[in-house]
Amino acid sequence: MAVIHYTIATEAEKSADFRRVLWTGDKTQLVIMTIPPDGEIGEEVHEDIDQILTFVSGTGEARVGGSTKKVVQGDLVVVPAGTKHNFVNTGPNPLVLYTVYGPPEHADGAVHATKEEADELEEAGKDEPPTSD
Repeated sequence: MAVIHYTIATEAEKSADFRRVLWTGDKTQLVIMTIPPDGEIGEEVHEDIDQILTFVSGTGEARVGGSTKKVVQGDLVVVPAGTKHNFVNTGPNPLVLYTVYGPPEHADGAVHATKEEADELEEAGKDEPPTSD
């Protein structure tokens, strides 16, 4: 198998899409996100999925399990499965991050230009992760 390699900060910075799935494995998934000024991921809970987010640029708030913490470039936040969370852009520039889900949360290769598009596809059942059945 070939080495799968990304210069992840550069890869994340060059994408203006709200969400872009870069890689999907059987047990984990790598996703880059760009949250516009005054935007947010949206409050959610992943019942059976752990999530690790690393912030590449911008400023924001991590709202996880009832606590709020400022996030900036270089910060990493862990969201254990079953924990209510949201990430909000509080700065004048996009909040850029990459995240790892375990197991995968989104359809392999999914690209969602906006949060609205992402929400519509999720509600329509068109953003389902691959299954290993």
